[in-house]
Amino acid sequence: MVEEEVKVDVEIKSPANKFHMFVGRLQHVPKATGYVQGCDLLEGDWGMVGSIVLWKLIFDGEARASKDRIETMDFDKKVIQWRVLEGPLKTKFNSILKTMKVSPNHGGPGSMVKWNVKYERIDEKVAHPEDLLQFLVEVTKEVDGYLLSEE
Repeated sequence: MVEEEVKVDVEIKSPANKFHMFVGRLQHVPKATGYVQGCDLLEGDWGMVGSIVLWKLIFDGEARASKDRIETMDFDKKVIQWRVLEGPLKTKFNSILKTMKVSPNHGGPGSMVKWNVKYERIDEKVAHPEDLLQFLVEVTKEVDGYLLSEE
């Protein structure tokens, strides 16, 4: 199979630095959204490239877990990448790489969160991961709301 990708942009009201720094401290994300029930560090150090985390999620109304490795953590470019190592998504996809890039809005308040998911389906019958994109949009909106309520 060939590598494919889906993308979505989410406009938020939080400043780019604040949003990126909060998400970069992975262990704090569960307090900002009901979609993420927990994040456990399995290997490495929090927020460091190569570290492996176990996300405890509510996805499509079901409790799920995803074991991910941090591939990129760039605070200057405000980019984080996670590669899915284990979990329900790995039953449908040979590989999945989730990338989040946060950019300030030019000429106005707020920011843009760009999600990109590169993946390779196990076979052509597997649907594109549009449900994963929608999940990421909802998490982004909830984290933004949490950060705004903290001001």
